[in-house]
Amino acid sequence: MSAEQPMSLYPAEYEKFSDILPGQSVAWLNLLRQDAVQQFSAHGFPSLREEEWHYTNVSAIEKKLFSPVTTAEIGAIATDSLNQHLMHDAWSVVLVDGHFSESLSQLEGMPESVTIMNMADALQQCPDLLKKYFAQVVDSKEHGFVAFNTAWFSDGLFIHVSAKETLAKPIQILHIVTQAGFMANTRDIIVLEESAEAKVIETFVGCDEAYCSAAVMEITLSRNAGLTLYKLQMEGEKAYHFGGTYVKQATDSRFKHHNFAFGGLLARNDIHTDLQQASECDLNGLYLGVKRQHIDNHTRINHLQPNGISHELYKGVLNQRARGVFQGRVLVAEQAQKTDSMMNNRNLLLSDDAEADTKPQLEIYADDVKCAHGVTVGQLDEKSIFYLQSRGVDEQTARNMLTFAFANEMVEKIKLPELHDKVLEQLLERFPQAGIQQDWL
Repeated sequence: MSAEQPMSLYPAEYEKFSDILPGQSVAWLNLLRQDAVQQFSAHGFPSLREEEWHYTNVSAIEKKLFSPVTTAEIGAIATDSLNQHLMHDAWSVVLVDGHFSESLSQLEGMPESVTIMNMADALQQCPDLLKKYFAQVVDSKEHGFVAFNTAWFSDGLFIHVSAKETLAKPIQILHIVTQAGFMANTRDIIVLEESAEAKVIETFVGCDEAYCSAAVMEITLSRNAGLTLYKLQMEGEKAYHFGGTYVKQATDSRFKHHNFAFGGLLARNDIHTDLQQASECDLNGLYLGVKRQHIDNHTRINHLQPNGISHELYKGVLNQRARGVFQGRVLVAEQAQKTDSMMNNRNLLLSDDAEADTKPQLEIYADDVKCAHGVTVGQLDEKSIFYLQSRGVDEQTARNMLTFAFANEMVEKIKLPELHDKVLEQLLERFPQAGIQQDWL
């Protein structure tokens, strides 16, 4: 750690509760934790000096010193509150304050070929199987949050879908934080064997006070496997959020990600995937910022072998003093000929004080590829507003209609009706302009 960066306070806190973290009897995990603690002690959380964190200052997380929740401290969840967030046409796994809740989860009817267990149990019952996948997609050297998560995670999930299994319903992972000043630190591992198909929904909600969620997910997709992952982050306006999704795709595999970032005072989302031959990746995102929200989306797509396809579209709507960040990087390796990649980031600013920072990057080492990117940052088109006014629509309603249409394009990509309605509900509730009418839909 350089002299300019103060020593982190978290390593000293780690010593106070490390003995109660899951997997104490698992030798390989203890080595990983020790390495992660050393890595974090040396470098701390990412700083503004790091290129990939240049726009996002996370020093407030260091200053507030969020503490982990022990199982004895887990808060109570009201039934009405739980039902408000659960998808009824889905299997559900609930984590409260970073710990799995068996009583709140609903997994009845899950096929025997699918294994779902919380990380603490998985480390006891199948540590050798878990070793094949844990820290194999991303390691602690990625950056400080990954090192922190590897050392400090208190629970999480292990989901394993056997070959040729197609799940009839999605699996919802519901993260709920109930208490101020605490850290919910979870690690999820998802594995789809050859030709398996699944849909997973991540939902993040929490109390109205300041807390921190740190969630790392590693995904391994075998040959011809397909995963659609939805993430709905709608935490309280004082919350801090880091979400890292790291994917390893085998030949002919397919990964689709729909990322909706609506909540939190500061939220950072990493989505990184490595594509092998003829694998496909489709990344979609919508971030909506109001007041002083800061929402940072960082994507990285590595085309490592020929004939890969990746499409990416992220949209941001920013009002008041909100700040949105998009950093998208596509790397095409020398041997990744016939790659087809398109990246697009579009931002709509609704006030003079809103800010959008966008940094698309194409790094191409192959010569037979089709790659492009596009970026827009601006306000509503005055010609379109005038057109609607000429049709009898008042100016404010015209602006609302155009803003809603801009954002709703991403919602319409959701193929699960219940989730579509839930995201649409959130969009209408959080929309930065008044006067959005239900009969427009």
